[in-house]
Amino acid sequence: MQHTVSSECAVTENLNPFGRCERGLPLKMSFLTSWAIIPLLLGSVGVYSLYRLLRRLRSRAYIQDAVVVITGATSGLGKECAKVFYAAGSQLVLCGRNEESLEDVVRELNRMRKGSVKTHKPHKVIFDLSDVEAVSSAAIEIVKLVGNVDILINNAGISYRGTILNTKVSVDRMIMDINYFGPVALTKALLPSMIKNGRGHIVVISSVQGKISIPFRSAYAASKHATQAFFDCLRAEMAATEINVTVISPGYIQTNLSMNAVTDDGSKYGVTDKNTAEGRSPEDVAQIVLRAVGERKKEVLVAGVVPTLAVYLRTIAPKLFFAIMAARAKKERKLKNA
Repeated sequence: MQHTVSSECAVTENLNPFGRCERGLPLKMSFLTSWAIIPLLLGSVGVYSLYRLLRRLRSRAYIQDAVVVITGATSGLGKECAKVFYAAGSQLVLCGRNEESLEDVVRELNRMRKGSVKTHKPHKVIFDLSDVEAVSSAAIEIVKLVGNVDILINNAGISYRGTILNTKVSVDRMIMDINYFGPVALTKALLPSMIKNGRGHIVVISSVQGKISIPFRSAYAASKHATQAFFDCLRAEMAATEINVTVISPGYIQTNLSMNAVTDDGSKYGVTDKNTAEGRSPEDVAQIVLRAVGERKKEVLVAGVVPTLAVYLRTIAPKLFFAIMAARAKKERKLKNA
């Protein structure tokens, strides 16, 4: 008996021993399946886009009309955070030591172009973060001004440059007062009202140096390590409540932080480091802070490739990390002596 061969089987050699085409059907099925994947992919893209949209809307709703307290709001990252949260419709309480500088920020916010989002007149509270008693009084004033605080952004801080050997203990204490005890005191003062209100969000601007320590920054790194530890503990203790805790750890930012840093004898450093000058813009970091708060992230590392690798290297290969830091200390000491 002679079997006829279809052109498809003849070309693709899909005949079985009985002369029947077996692979023609799978080829057609494969062709159909390929086309079936396209609607599936498009559907997945659509679902993901919808998810992103809903997340953005939820983030905006979380920030809009929220009462946001920002410390260190007179310049740098604090000032840029004031701008982005103001534009997002938050009710701001701007905190700082200098009333005139705070007033300048308020005027700048009022001059900002008004978008579709309703904005609110900012409040200002003047106090010194290193004075614990002043912090407690400021917290009372803040609550009187706005009632409940929804979001607290602990941003104010001071940097340091010097050797451990020559640094006075009074300088270590001053830096700890501003970078650690100040934010802790303000957080503790406002936390009870947040718990009573049933919601709240504590944000702290820490540093990559809260995760790794680099030479000639001992007092600063120590204060940021303490800050990281405290707010990690706070996050865990608040897990059963509606209080969120976010730690932002930036690398170098183009601000006056190094210019205003103190040295081992407490005098002003007065120099903008090369790393600082080449750092990220405060505007970019402020946008990252805004998104992190809106999305209620627990922690955000805002750093380049090298600092990020250093953070992981400290845990994965500590001996190598220590050797790199020792080499860096040697190099910096040589440059200073030269």
